[in-house]
Amino acid sequence: MGQPTHAQNWWRSAVIYQVYVRSFADGDGDGTGDLAGVRAKLPYLAELGVDALWFNPWYLSPMKDGGYDVADYRVIDPAFGTLAEAEKLIAEAKELGIRTLVDIVPNHVSDQHPWFRAALAQGPERELFHFRPGRGEHGELPPNDWPSQFAGSAEPVWTRLPDGTWYLHLFTPEQPDLNWAHPAVRQEHEEILRFWFERGVAGFRIDSAALLAKDPDLPDFVEGRDPHPYVDRDELHDIYRSWRTVADAYDGIFVGEVWLPDTERFARYLRPDELHTAFNFSFLSCPWDAGRLRTSIDETLAEHAPVGAPATWVLCNHDVTRTVTRYGRADSGFDFATKAFGTPTDLALGTRRARAGALLSLALPGAVYLYQGEELGLPEAEIPRDRIQDPMHLRSGGTDPGRDGCRVPLPWTADAPYAGFGGEPWLPQPSGWSAYAADLQAADPGSMLSLYRAALTIRPEFGDGPLTWLPTPEGVLAFARPGQEGRLLCVVNLADAPADLPAHSRLLLGSGPLDPQGRLPKDTAVWLRG
Repeated sequence: MGQPTHAQNWWRSAVIYQVYVRSFADGDGDGTGDLAGVRAKLPYLAELGVDALWFNPWYLSPMKDGGYDVADYRVIDPAFGTLAEAEKLIAEAKELGIRTLVDIVPNHVSDQHPWFRAALAQGPERELFHFRPGRGEHGELPPNDWPSQFAGSAEPVWTRLPDGTWYLHLFTPEQPDLNWAHPAVRQEHEEILRFWFERGVAGFRIDSAALLAKDPDLPDFVEGRDPHPYVDRDELHDIYRSWRTVADAYDGIFVGEVWLPDTERFARYLRPDELHTAFNFSFLSCPWDAGRLRTSIDETLAEHAPVGAPATWVLCNHDVTRTVTRYGRADSGFDFATKAFGTPTDLALGTRRARAGALLSLALPGAVYLYQGEELGLPEAEIPRDRIQDPMHLRSGGTDPGRDGCRVPLPWTADAPYAGFGGEPWLPQPSGWSAYAADLQAADPGSMLSLYRAALTIRPEFGDGPLTWLPTPEGVLAFARPGQEGRLLCVVNLADAPADLPAHSRLLLGSGPLDPQGRLPKDTAVWLRG
């Protein structure tokens, strides 16, 4: 066989734009983003220069957890449109050179899914979930003491039914976990993959990819027990090998949401016959610190090297604090446990750092995921408490601000109602939101949008080649990558003082201007031709 073509390997160095449909663009004026809105903005996405779109769940759902509670994987939720519209969107994007990835949520379904409704009616579908009798004299205690994945150890993962039995849900009670030891569960999901591949999608992002398999005995949780009763169990790899066979028949790809501290076990998911890529959460949560960032980059590349898989890089997604806000805080890292109301931030500082961080992430070898609105430099929005919809806030007793702050509908047109999003948005836009509108930024060569457009025009030169660190003063990161016309250099100054640039022939792009002496100011990045 010959070597894979660039088209077959597109995912190794792609820029993939994450679309949270509900907040992207509202095509019918009802205040909820929809597929019509996305279709209308495809020229914008093509001009931005992205290679693919990743859609958060667009399936039929009661929306108890932002669509991650799926009632039917083959039906588009009416709030977003129809299956026919999804097919048109996939085809129209492809005509513009943009591929489509969709979310698949295999660990659980909605409590409104036909299987679970039949299970509640005492049907044989109970075997497709984890139903168990309770403990205690009268079965009044949960079957085990597993901690919740959704809201911390205080939140139960079992719900008792009127007949006295309990069912397992690692997340919310509205999201019952599937029993992946049952062949019908495996068969159904492989058929779902084929259904969407047949409609032209290029691949899938796998939600909670390391949680599917459970210890059949459902034992109590013991810290440090190996194997873990429900995280990263060996049975998962057989599931994903079967999925890979399906994907290979369509030249499709997978990116897994895999949170694992053990780098060797993480890499197992990226073996040539399993997943193509996995999200890199250490980089996303890393603070704006030169040493920490370099360590994250080195460890990420090292853990991918043995299996020949490309790394992925991301600064923000639909679950975490927006980059501009996070980078402007005293603690510029990210941890769900530390989220709190009223955390002060310096948006000017955060914006400078976010601009530099964009050039850093886009210069690294591998694929980049760009969350909608990051290219506009949107900050995290403060949502009035009575308007917060995220169950993470509600289930924390109101202490956690939740994730709605990064999900506020996008501003498109400065002088239009609701900044051109459409109807009155399902989440309120902050005052001054129109200042970030795409139409204003498109006309401003110094805007965040213009920076991203310029970077994505140049980025294909970096490709998927190796990275070589260059000697620098403390607090400065600099590395070289092979380019099509000689070496390309990326230099990022995180030190307090301006830094001299390494020898180069041309300045290609900067996140901000150099100082009068031609040095790189603090919190600034440049791309150079060597």
